[in-house]
This record gives sequence, structure tokens and C-alpha cells, in this order.
Amino acid sequence: MSVDPGMIALILFGVMGLLLASGIWVAVSLTAVGFVAMSLFSKAPAGSLMAATVWDASWNWALTALPLFIWMGEILFRTRLSEDMFRGLSPLVGRLPGGLLHVNVIGCGVMAAVAGSSAVTCATVGRMSVPELKARGYDERLIIGTLAGSGTLGLLIPPSIMLIVYGVIAQQSISRLFIAGVVPGVMIIGLFMGYVAIRARLNPSLAPPFTERLTWREKLSRAKLLIPVALLIALVIGSIYGGVATPTEAATMGVFGALGLAAWSRSLTRASFFEALMGAVRTSTMIAFILAGAAFLSIAMGFTGVPRAIAKSVEAWELSPYALLAVLTVLYIVLGCFLDGVSMMVVTASVVLPMVSDAGIDLLWFGIFTVIVVEMAQITPPVGFNLFVLQGMTGRDILQVTRAAMPFFFLMLLGILLIVIFPGIVTWPVSYMVN
Repeated sequence: MSVDPGMIALILFGVMGLLLASGIWVAVSLTAVGFVAMSLFSKAPAGSLMAATVWDASWNWALTALPLFIWMGEILFRTRLSEDMFRGLSPLVGRLPGGLLHVNVIGCGVMAAVAGSSAVTCATVGRMSVPELKARGYDERLIIGTLAGSGTLGLLIPPSIMLIVYGVIAQQSISRLFIAGVVPGVMIIGLFMGYVAIRARLNPSLAPPFTERLTWREKLSRAKLLIPVALLIALVIGSIYGGVATPTEAATMGVFGALGLAAWSRSLTRASFFEALMGAVRTSTMIAFILAGAAFLSIAMGFTGVPRAIAKSVEAWELSPYALLAVLTVLYIVLGCFLDGVSMMVVTASVVLPMVSDAGIDLLWFGIFTVIVVEMAQITPPVGFNLFVLQGMTGRDILQVTRAAMPFFFLMLLGILLIVIFPGIVTWPVSYMVN
């Protein structure tokens, strides 16, 4: 007796919800749902297919860049980099409306370009800037908001862990995704800085004027502190854009560069080295485990026919590409309230990617769109990782941190609208670099 695909989808969604709500690991939940789907609703051998799929997913060459970039970020997290970055940027942006709040925005953008992780970006910049800005009398809500919003840039500005994950599951070039992520990332930095400047103009008490008087020699000396970061960015990103290195090779150079920076700043000890290494192992194995579970779930869903049935249902709605993107934006924002970014992306891949491809939407462009929406999910409760990081730093409750982050949530929504209206923001740099 055949079962309606819609009923199968409801049963599997219910099983997934129960497993996640019970606190079982996401990767185990994905694998279990895939096993249930294949055992109950298909005649395929679930056990052998699970073993083969998990094995295939575990040795994907594109994934080798993932632990290396994570390790690089973990090393930098334990250096003096954030302190030097704050001192180097403050004279450059202190005179702008909003003053040193711009250090949060630009600093997170810079850290995103060398760390690749949202949580590491937010924590590294925040641990230096939060006490400093509080002591200078800056508005706490704007301090928290700029860090919450700008910290998510670690998901978009290369080298981005999320872009690597998307490239693997959507079979897109990671180098091209890295190129595509730069201009949207800079655009969102500009939106954040513009918002901070307008708020400070309307209410100067939110951002006290920058009172430090520095000579040109002192400014130049401060600016020199940014040179190590600039060199590391040039090494990692420049080698990819210049066609000199693959993402994996660039990540390897980045790890050596980060170790060099840590040694130069006298932050590299035996303890910090092993802490960074084990932090990278924990994070990368978690992501790889989730990807393996998601790969098996995708195979199982294919055997049940659920993705095809959902795609046909959506086609029956006769949605335009813009309407489909609007629906997906709402879907991802809702999912972001319960799942982390990687899980959200891989759980939906088997259903969403075929629909998007059939609608004629460029999968490379859709990768950047997805990552920006996932960025928004990083600052939506109750599973907004950046909110937890800032809650721990500031001691404020999660609702206060969420309210401070909301303006930046809507600014990212504006960023999505801009890349939908002007897709060249994403695609033009790729076509220019390739040609």
C-alpha cells in the first residue's frame, strides 16, 4: 500500500521535531529520520545505503578546507589581534558620527576575513570593545547591536565556513562562492555603518565625541598595528582570488600565518596551541557529522519521493521566482529560531535546491542569499548563537540582547532585498574575476 508523500513528509517532520526537542544531536537526528524514511517508506536497503553514504560524505575533498579555516580562527581568537585592531582602527573612524562604534562593525568585517566563523568573530572583537566602549559612555544597546549584527559577517565574508558547507551540498565552486561573498559583505558593512551614523546624528548622547588628540606620527604608529591582519587577509584571500591556491591550500597558508601572528604577539604557548587545535577538532567534526547525516537523509528522501511531491506542489502554486524567494526567506527565519545555521542549510537542501534550480535561480547567487538569511537567524531567539555570546559578555538577559540586535536584523533584510533587485552585486565580481 502506497502512502501519500504529504503524509510521509508530516510523519518525518514529526519524528525530526521529537528527536530535536528531546536534545538528541542534530547529526544523529538526521541519520535516524533518514533510516526511518528508508525503512518504512521504501524497499531500499537502509543499512548498506547509510554506511555507503556516510562514508562518501566523510572524505569529500572540498571539506578539507573546513577544519583548517576553523583552526586558523581558533588560533587568532587566542592572540592579541582584537586589541591591536581596536587601537589601530580607533583613530581612523573615531571622528565619524558614531565614533568608535564603527570599530565594532569594521573590526568584525576584518575578523570575518581571517576567522570565517560568526561566533569567533563576535567574541574576538567583543571581548575588547565591550568594556572599552562602556567605559567611554557609549550606549549599551548600540554596542550590543553592532556586535550582534556585524558578528554574523563571519558567515559571509570569505573564508566563510558556511559558504564551504553550501558549496559541498550544492556542488558549487567554493572559490567562486568566496568571490561572490565579498561585495555583499562590504555592502552590509556599509548599511550598518550608515545606520550607526544616522542614529548618532539624531542623538549625539548615544556616541560621545572622540576626544583623543593624536599626532600624525602617533596615528601612523597605530595604523601599523593593522599591517599583520592586512597581510594575513592578503595571504588567504589574495591567493584564492589570484588563482594561486585552492581554498584548502589557502587555508593551510592561513594556519601557518595565524601561528606566525600568535608567535609574534607572544600569545602562542603550548596550552593555547592545544586549546586552539582541540577547539577546531570539536567544531569541524560536529559540522562533518551533520553533513554526513544530512547526506543520508537526502538520499532517503529521494527514495520516498517527498522532494518531488513538494516541488510539484510548489509548482502548482505557480509562484514567481521573487515569491519563491520570499517564502524561503520566511521559512529560513522560522527555522533559525530552532536550528543552527549549518543544520538549517543541510536539512532543507534536498527539497529547496531542486525547487530553486527549476525556478531558474542561479545556485551560486542563491548561496549568498541563503547565507545572509542564515546570518539573520544568528540573531533570532532562542537559538541565536551570537545572542548567547553577547549575553555572556554583557550579563544582560536574552530579551535585552535581542532587542538591541533587531535593527541590524532588518538591515540584513534590506541587504537581501538589494541583492534580489540587483543580482549583479553577487554575480558581477565572479564573472569579472573568471573572465
